[in-house]
Amino acid sequence: MRTPPLILVVDDDKATVDILRTRLGAQGYAVVSATDGEAGLEAVREHRPDLVLLDVNMPKLDGLEVCRRLKADDTLSFTPVILVTALADSRDMVAGLDAGADEYITKPVDGAALLARVRSMLRMKELNDRVQDQAAERLGRLKRFFSPAVAELIAAGAIDPLRTHRREVAMVLLDLVGFGVFSETAEPEEAMGVLRQYHGEMGRLVRAHEGTLERFAGDAIFVVFNDPVEIVDAAERALRMAWAMCERGHELAVEWERRGYRLPLRIGVAMGHATIGAFGFEDRLDYGVVGRVARLTAALCSAAEAGSVLVSQRIAAAAEGWADLQEVELQARGSTRTIRAFKVLGLKT
Repeated sequence: MRTPPLILVVDDDKATVDILRTRLGAQGYAVVSATDGEAGLEAVREHRPDLVLLDVNMPKLDGLEVCRRLKADDTLSFTPVILVTALADSRDMVAGLDAGADEYITKPVDGAALLARVRSMLRMKELNDRVQDQAAERLGRLKRFFSPAVAELIAAGAIDPLRTHRREVAMVLLDLVGFGVFSETAEPEEAMGVLRQYHGEMGRLVRAHEGTLERFAGDAIFVVFNDPVEIVDAAERALRMAWAMCERGHELAVEWERRGYRLPLRIGVAMGHATIGAFGFEDRLDYGVVGRVARLTAALCSAAEAGSVLVSQRIAAAAEGWADLQEVELQARGSTRTIRAFKVLGLKT
C-alpha cells in the first residue's frame, strides 16, 4: 500500500467529488477521480488505487457493474470498494454486497462515517498486502529448492514435502574433482567466484529439468526427482539432466583451466527407495533424503572418472534404447562385493 494511500473517487456528480476530495485530502490521503463507470475502470488499471469510492448511479456503466468487473479481474490486486449512493433500501445494499463491494455508505455522506469506513478498508488492504508479501516471500524461498510449479503447489497447501514419507526417487550427486585442495590453496574470493559460477550454471539445469534441489554442500550438489510430486519419467529426467551438466561442466573446466584451475566435474545417478522429510531441529528444518539410494549415488559420484557420469543398474535399465552405456564394476566401500555401474558415453535425443 502506498504512503499516503491513494483513493479513487468515481462519481458523475462534480459537487460530490469535490466534497470527498476535500475531506479525504484534509486527512492526508492522495485522491484521483473519474466521472463515469468506464472511466473509473480505466483509472483503476492506470493508477492502481488502494481504495475505490464508487457511486452506484452513473452513466455508461453503473457502479454495481463496475464493481463486478473489478472483482472479476485477476490482473488487479485486492482493492477494497466502498459503494456511495443515495439508495438506502436494504435490497440495494444487498445488491451492492453481492456485486463484490466491501462497504456501503449513503448520501448525503456523513464525514465521520466516511472516514471511519475509509480507515477500516485501508487496514484491510494493508493486512491483505502484508499476507500477499509473506506468501510471495515464502514462494520465493520454496523456488530455491523446488521447481516453480511444485513450489506453487506447496505454497497453496496441496502437498507437504516436510512430512516424513517413503518414495522411490532418482537421485543425482555432482561435485568438482580437486575442489578441496583448490579451496585450501586459492584466494577465498577465487574459490567463491568459482562456486557462484558453478552453482549458477548447474542450478539453471536443475530448474530446466524440474528437479528438486535437496542441498548444496560446498561443491557437492544433490538433486532429487519424483519428490515431492511424483512423475513417470524420473530416471530419464535425472539422466538427461546429468548429461547436460556433464557437457556444461566440460565447458566450465576449459574456462577454469585457462585461469589455472583444474576442476573437472563428476556425477553419479541412482534410483531406489528413500525416506524423505524434515531433518534438523525446531528452529531450523531442511528437506532431506536418506537411505541406500543416497549412499549408492554418493559411491557412484566418488568412483566416476573426471568429466564423466556413472549410473546405477536401475538407471541403466530405464535408459535402454536411448543411452550409450559401458558397464564397469565398482568395489563397494568396506565390503568385498562389487556394484554394477555404467559409464554414460552419450544420449540419443
